Amino acid sequence: MEISAADVKKLRDKTGAGPLECKKALLDSDGDFARAEKLLKEKGLAAAEKRADRATNEGKIFIKINGSDAVLVELASETDFVARNPEFLELGAKVADRILEKGYTEPNEELAGMVSELATKIRENMGLKRFTVVKAASNEYLTQYIHGDGAIGVVVKLAADKAEALQNEEVKMLAFNIALHIAAFNPLALDRSKIDAEFLKEQEALFRKQMEGDEKLAGKPANVIDNILKGKVNKYLADICLLEQGFVKDEKLKVEQVLADTGKQLGAKLSVAGYVYFKVGG
Repeated sequence: MEISAADVKKLRDKTGAGPLECKKALLDSDGDFARAEKLLKEKGLAAAEKRADRATNEGKIFIKINGSDAVLVELASETDFVARNPEFLELGAKVADRILEKGYTEPNEELAGMVSELATKIRENMGLKRFTVVKAASNEYLTQYIHGDGAIGVVVKLAADKAEALQNEEVKMLAFNIALHIAAFNPLALDRSKIDAEFLKEQEALFRKQMEGDEKLAGKPANVIDNILKGKVNKYLADICLLEQGFVKDEKLKVEQVLADTGKQLGAKLSVAGYVYFKVGG
């Protein structure tokens, strides 16, 4: 039977398969477009299974905020070229939308199917590596920051004891700048209370070991050594805790001080209720 160029093009546009593959599928299905599409998908899925063990070290972070709900998504690909593909970008946005729309909290077959469909078409291994949903209360405000081409994404949840303060443009800008700060410095924790005790013990032991090898400290009294160790630990905590870091817009001020000053101007108490940091491959 004769297969028209128009039918081949139609099937190519729908599936992304090559012209010869499309023509063969149409011939094998006696010109039935639906059957031909199914044949190509079956072949594509089989090929996708063979690609599944190929590394996906590239990709992008996608963020969607819908009122009091936000989601961060890491969609992975094999190459940066595909990560910049318009269809890949569209897929990431659709996955984020679907997660919020359906209230999903973990990966499932539907989301995997969305990714698999494009992977089959583009012929490159892809994966929904992870996603996190963030929910805000009535006295909390969500904002986001995407760094550069999507390598890093941050969502910040800012809280106020007076909900109306969150409508202030200066407060919204502060929330955005804190998200930018987190993207730049990737703090390990919000404050000292969030640091795991065992992790802190390991760091103390490491500092003490370093000090034992310092000739300048040889022969110093135990109380002096302990005070120096305490100072090192305090400095380390200040470096890794968000609220104690020098603010990205004015490093002379700590983040907690900027929050306090801004809140004081508005007669409200502002605080960071939480944040999520995603980095491609992180």
